[in-house]
Amino acid sequence: MVTWFVTALLALNLPPVSPSGPNRQPQLAAAGGTVALVFGSGESIWLARSTDDGIHFGAPAKVADLPKLMLGRHRGPRVAIAGGTLLVSAIASTPGDLLVWRSDDGGRTWQTPRTINDEPTAAREGLHAMAADAAGHVAIVWLDDRGGKGKKLYGAFSNDGGATWGKNVALYRSPSGSICECCHPSLAALGNGSFEVMWRNSVDGNRDLYAMKLSGGAPAGDAVRQGNGSWKLNACPMDGGGLAMREGRVGSAWRREKDVYLAEPGKPERRLAAGQDVALAANNQGWYVVWSTPAGIQAMLPNAEKVTQVSDSGAFPALVTTSGGAVIAAWEENGAIATRRM
Repeated sequence: MVTWFVTALLALNLPPVSPSGPNRQPQLAAAGGTVALVFGSGESIWLARSTDDGIHFGAPAKVADLPKLMLGRHRGPRVAIAGGTLLVSAIASTPGDLLVWRSDDGGRTWQTPRTINDEPTAAREGLHAMAADAAGHVAIVWLDDRGGKGKKLYGAFSNDGGATWGKNVALYRSPSGSICECCHPSLAALGNGSFEVMWRNSVDGNRDLYAMKLSGGAPAGDAVRQGNGSWKLNACPMDGGGLAMREGRVGSAWRREKDVYLAEPGKPERRLAAGQDVALAANNQGWYVVWSTPAGIQAMLPNAEKVTQVSDSGAFPALVTTSGGAVIAAWEENGAIATRRM
């Protein structure tokens, strides 16, 4: 498996789209043979699209210019595919609102963006996640500042591919006063309008990842700490994790202290290696975990006993599973966005 990954992956580099700024913070979505790759550059949002399950990508096209676009440390645009609709989301530091652009023609044109947070500037931390299913249900979550007194996890939901949105919903408030202040949340679509959300919490000085099911636009269960250990830390590590579903069950991967962990459903956590900036995907072969290190991008692949070196100079990886079952990775590398199809 490891040898096949190294020798047979199809690689693609998207060179910088601007002479004044690098391509940054890639994110992926896939459905129905389409793979969408979104990233930021300076104060603009760009999207490249594949229509052959991620084998080839077209040239990136600009979605929008967004002054004060937030990028870096997992801030940046997100993308989702809701049936035949493409959605792109992003946050600008000024005024601090979460915007969503919608395209019904494969990204050739984009509608005027909608502001999702109904309390002005409440999304100014710039950290959010978005996911959608084939029936057009969309969830978006973010770290919210409304009311002061610490960060809360808020969300908004659409049942028509992002054409309309319900009122903002307070999803979680920490009993200690604030969830972790600057770690990105994650979302996974479970189907039939249900989602799984994960965020880094802050409870009694512990900065651990928690997950919770969402259904019908509201929490549908308790917040559950991921893994067995805890990370006592009087600071924010600026690092979230990843969620994925396999065989109808959700797994998670995240960083605790200096190490990357995988929690498969029904199994104890498993330490993989030292690293950060974790992403997770799954297919019928198993779980795929990638992360950043000072020496580049590393991965643990299904049935592998050792870590695979993916890139010697990359950072901030993202993963997605295509409708055909392949897993696509994307990351920042030397001002470009690199991708590989597993």
